Amino acid sequence: MTLGTFAAAPLCARDFGVSAPPVRYPEPDVIVLDPRFKKYKIGSAPIQRLHTGMLWAEGPAWSGAGGYLIWSDIPNDAQLRWLAEDGHISTLRKPARNSNGNTFDRESRQLSCEHGNRRVVRYERDGTLTVLADKFNGKPLNAPNDIVVHPDGGIWFTDPGYGILGNYEGNKGELQIKEAVYRIDPAGGKIAMVSDSLFKPNGLCFSPDYKKLYIADTGATHYDKAPRNIQVFDVVDGTGLANGREFASMAMEFSRTGNSKVAGLADGIRCDTEGNVWAGAGWAEPVEKGAVVEGIGERYDGVHIFATDGQRIGQILLPEVCSNVCFGGPRRNRLFMTASQSLYSVYVEAIGAHWC
Repeated sequence: MTLGTFAAAPLCARDFGVSAPPVRYPEPDVIVLDPRFKKYKIGSAPIQRLHTGMLWAEGPAWSGAGGYLIWSDIPNDAQLRWLAEDGHISTLRKPARNSNGNTFDRESRQLSCEHGNRRVVRYERDGTLTVLADKFNGKPLNAPNDIVVHPDGGIWFTDPGYGILGNYEGNKGELQIKEAVYRIDPAGGKIAMVSDSLFKPNGLCFSPDYKKLYIADTGATHYDKAPRNIQVFDVVDGTGLANGREFASMAMEFSRTGNSKVAGLADGIRCDTEGNVWAGAGWAEPVEKGAVVEGIGERYDGVHIFATDGQRIGQILLPEVCSNVCFGGPRRNRLFMTASQSLYSVYVEAIGAHWC
């Protein structure tokens, strides 16, 4: 597997405060690693910090009908909303049952993965809440994490269990079932496991034609043998998965320090209309035991962009670990990024394959 190489970039975290000087175009922290990424970088589009003050921001989702972005602040048990009209930010829901991933279904209804109650829910138009999944084979789910919707109405979600490992992002409890990926049937609501082959399946997204499903495996946080990668599966008849294999490695070479290899984790992921995968990333560490590599975070944290062949072609560097991404705006060409304590955005010359 060919590794990506870090581009030259400052080793100090960038200041996004109100007193910081304006960025000089072209945006220095949108990095072209491969000529294929050049067409996606807009010379006059800066990375903007839209909000800060969260504890762990996650689950961005764009409402095309409402013209707003929602996301979760998991430890603060809140869902926040950013209005495109004037940038106004408000608390949409609190409590939010420590929600993590969010999306909207084909009828523009919000779907959320709840850590606190270990379930997947839908917010109806009249304000009521419908529980879509909270058990599998009679046992409680671990802590649903991220969620996407297929054109047939099927709802797919991951259940790695992070939300019950402690009381910070949910309610501490035991994993009673193996970490897995599930599908909720739109007809009768039956829950089916589609894969339990990953150590801790996290972010997921469909390819533009819905023939493939990409899943980030973050199992290295708890399992020594777990890979640090994004895997891809073939979608069978719109309801199952087959032929799982590695799509992209999260390992990179840190050329400034003698080609030391480092590897982090991909978290939330999204596809654009040309099939590139945009992955929120962070938590990098040296591959070699005992190695010391300075400036890993400043050169790794942010968004990593992979072409359809799995090669890393670009990066968007952020001063914080990036948890998740989504495309939004009226043209779906604005990338929103939840990153630790902050919400960022940047316009790109790419279009999100799906609305959220």
